[in-house]
Amino acid sequence: MARRDTDEPEDRGRNRRSGIGDARAFTPRGRTTRDGGSGDGPDSAPDPQAEAELQRRRAELRMVRGGRAEEGRPPQRLGRVTGAPSRRPARPDEGDFDVDEAPRRRTAAAGRGRAPVRADREFAGRTQAARARNPYRDDRLPAGRGRPQDRRQRPVAPPPDPPKMGEPRRRLRLATALSLLLFAAIGVRLVQFQLADAPAFAAQGLEDRLDTVKLPAPRGAIFDRTGAVLAKSVEARFIAVDPELVVEPKTTAGLLAPLLGKAPSEIEPLLQKGKQEVSGKPIRFRWLLRGLSVDTANMVRALKLPGIIVDRDERRDLPGDDLAANLIGFTGTDLNGLAGIEARYDQLLRGRNGQLQYETGNGNLNKPIPGGFRRETKAQPGSSLTLTIDRDVQFHAQHILFENMQKVKAVWGAAVVLDARTGEVVAQASIPTFNAANPGAAKPAELADNATSVVVDPGSVHKAIVLSAALQENVVEPDSTVKIGPSIKKGDQVYWDTHQFAEGTKITLPGLMAFSSNVATIKIAEKLGAEKLYEYQKLFGLGQPTGIGVPGESSGQLQAPEDWSGTSHGSIPIGHEMAVTPLQMAAAYAAIANDGVWVQPHLIKQTIAPGGKVTEPAPPKSHRVISAENAAALREIMEAVTTVDQATGRSAALPGYRISGKTGTGSQVLNGKYVKGEVGSFIGMAPAENPRYVIAVFVKTPGVGAGGKVAGPAFRDIMAYTLRHFKVLPSTVGSPKFVTYY
Repeated sequence: MARRDTDEPEDRGRNRRSGIGDARAFTPRGRTTRDGGSGDGPDSAPDPQAEAELQRRRAELRMVRGGRAEEGRPPQRLGRVTGAPSRRPARPDEGDFDVDEAPRRRTAAAGRGRAPVRADREFAGRTQAARARNPYRDDRLPAGRGRPQDRRQRPVAPPPDPPKMGEPRRRLRLATALSLLLFAAIGVRLVQFQLADAPAFAAQGLEDRLDTVKLPAPRGAIFDRTGAVLAKSVEARFIAVDPELVVEPKTTAGLLAPLLGKAPSEIEPLLQKGKQEVSGKPIRFRWLLRGLSVDTANMVRALKLPGIIVDRDERRDLPGDDLAANLIGFTGTDLNGLAGIEARYDQLLRGRNGQLQYETGNGNLNKPIPGGFRRETKAQPGSSLTLTIDRDVQFHAQHILFENMQKVKAVWGAAVVLDARTGEVVAQASIPTFNAANPGAAKPAELADNATSVVVDPGSVHKAIVLSAALQENVVEPDSTVKIGPSIKKGDQVYWDTHQFAEGTKITLPGLMAFSSNVATIKIAEKLGAEKLYEYQKLFGLGQPTGIGVPGESSGQLQAPEDWSGTSHGSIPIGHEMAVTPLQMAAAYAAIANDGVWVQPHLIKQTIAPGGKVTEPAPPKSHRVISAENAAALREIMEAVTTVDQATGRSAALPGYRISGKTGTGSQVLNGKYVKGEVGSFIGMAPAENPRYVIAVFVKTPGVGAGGKVAGPAFRDIMAYTLRHFKVLPSTVGSPKFVTYY
């Protein structure tokens, strides 16, 4: 027992150096190493299986905690076999014993009287097993290094840091903010739908359910001065086709042909399917005929042909057909003015279309919804025009002009009837003419208004302008005479008179006009001067449009004095080397008839608004050209043209009325050049003592000399009807007796 007490500290120290320490290390069987393999006491042999199990668990624990020990950090001591680390730090002298310590310990044990053979054997076995597992034993260290307890341990890499923990509060705040933002955006959009966009969406939805029907605005009518209709709009129907719906084009064309007045071969191509040139989409609409009468359109509708469309339309009705057609003009398929007054006053006549919109259902319920949306914009009819034209005078002027032209096979003719006091155009006839109800069948030459668009050199009718200027400038007096011969030379040209007079004959002013003396006129113009003649030409309205209101009116052409050549001094006074329109010359003679005051010719008498309000146009422009005395003297002088024996205008004389006028022979000017043939003319006024009307007649014939023969009789007949129509009393005093030459 004493030795046992003496040896106890040594055993206790050995146990500490072996690395187990005072802690009880459990074996798989529940016994500690201090208890021994059999549990009989300290000298009992250790259980190798338990020792191996303990070392295995320690190795597993080290692997779980990060594998190798961190560099420079000693391995942790392990407590129980559970693998938990010991709370007491490991000391440098603890751990597996080195092999060199075994003899020393055995000697010490022998000196104390103990028998260490068995214990040494057991300890050596345990130590060798521990050294085999110890990474720090001497045979594994580099050469020259000291013992494990005499040097620093090798540094071991630290274990990796564990992943950062999440921040749930931050994530929650972020998710909440995003949710609130999303709900706010949805709320704003809903408010926008309800308040800002709701009307637009509602309107779009309504628009999809609406049908629109065009309400055509009736085009204004055109009346003559008495209120008789010259042109008006009437209800009609149009026939169109949707080629995509046509089943049998050939059969359909055969059924439509007799009703539309067209050949089947003309209709059938319009019924064939086709593609639009730009978009390539199928053609869904083609016109077949517009302006069809209602009765005929009802017959077409009764056929119930697939793809054929019959709907409301409007057409222009002209009761007189060709009556004043060149003056009135015509409209297109959409009733837009294309020529004449229809074109010039298109904005006034057209009006403004209306429309009817109503809500309908879909499919089989595609009908107006009772109580649904309905909006009607009423059409605003166009204004109507009252012209200065008299329908009856216009008809007779056209008829008389046409008959006289037929006698000589004239190319074209123009006749203008003016009210000398007001400048109103009572009639304005053009031949050839056309049917304004069917302008598509007319030739281009038939569409022109000859009175305003054709330009001619006036010929001898211009001599009245020269004589007016000479009287006004006191170059001559009404009773003056001019010494003449059979001819006169100006420049390199010789001018002859038609009536040959001996050299030195004194001709009076009535004789000058009656025999249309070129020589006497040139001599008077020479005294007047080129500047003065040019001035009076402009005062009489030559060389500029009259502004009558007919599209395409020509201005004519005058030569300024600085542009005159040597022959101009002979040609211009007798009406050559210049260009005028028949209307310009009629207005110039009307100034003589109106006591020397030129009044602008005009066609519009009044405008009638859709509500019936009548508006008078602005007064026409006017200015004085010559004095009333000189105008009266000139009218008397020109009476010789129709009264003197062998005078040029005897064919224009009208029994019962004193007629003042002048004949003329000129040429048509086209593109700056003269056209073959002659233009005969006569311009006169009646009654000469107090003129009421001025009539100008111009006729273009292919031959020579026939124009004068046509113009005089045409003037006479038109003037006769005009005076009777307006109940102008015959002259109470006859024409004076004239002395023409000495």
